[in-house]
Amino acid sequence: MSKPKRYQNIAFVASAGAEAQAALAKLTELYGNCDPADADIVVALGGDGLMLQTLHQHLRTGKPIYGMHRGTVGFLMNEYSTDDLPGRLAAARESLIHPLLMRATDMQGAIHIHHAINEVYLFRQTYQAARLRILIDEQERMPELIADGILVATPAGSTAYNLSVQGPILPINAQLLALTPISAFRPRRWRGALLPNTAYVTIEILEGDKRPVAAVADHDEVREVSRVEVLSDKTISMRMLFDPGHSLEERILREQFGY
Repeated sequence: MSKPKRYQNIAFVASAGAEAQAALAKLTELYGNCDPADADIVVALGGDGLMLQTLHQHLRTGKPIYGMHRGTVGFLMNEYSTDDLPGRLAAARESLIHPLLMRATDMQGAIHIHHAINEVYLFRQTYQAARLRILIDEQERMPELIADGILVATPAGSTAYNLSVQGPILPINAQLLALTPISAFRPRRWRGALLPNTAYVTIEILEGDKRPVAAVADHDEVREVSRVEVLSDKTISMRMLFDPGHSLEERILREQFGY
């Protein structure tokens, strides 16, 4: 049996809220605060927004990220405590997350590339519904979807915006992506699809000059897109740590049973 990993150099990052800043001061006093570039692990103090921001900042570093809840929404965070942090980090369980890669082409032909940890979504920019054509692995699967929009969610993001628009909750280790419409008008009864996480999703905007559509990868927005391509980026593996018994797998399972 391998020994628990010990993290000697800890970097703390915190949101601007009073609770998070107070926690930052206390934990720095107790354990010091290493520069993130030299740290073995990054501890994020805040809510899910800060966790997503921290994951994006360390997208390619391979550093493990451990969150403690000192913000609003804390689905991705562990409980806050100042006691024996090195011991908690050593005992924590690791979940690997692959982000989505979004390649969006705007109406002027410019290409915009962004990563998303939760979801990539398209949404109408005006009062008119979007008209979208959907291709999976370059094969047309839906010639026209009329809706407010559509999203592609990872398992980690399946309990966020995806769940709010009645998409399925995916176990964190499921090799799947959720393709979920947002307020579909036609086909009225279409509720989306489960795709293998190897799928190459292409969404073409029909009548984009008349019915403009924006594309968003987590928090990066591209306006007036004509085509959006989405795939799971297997070249990047992000390491999130959770306390035993409170893993992301366990939280997602609880969500499926409504508690």
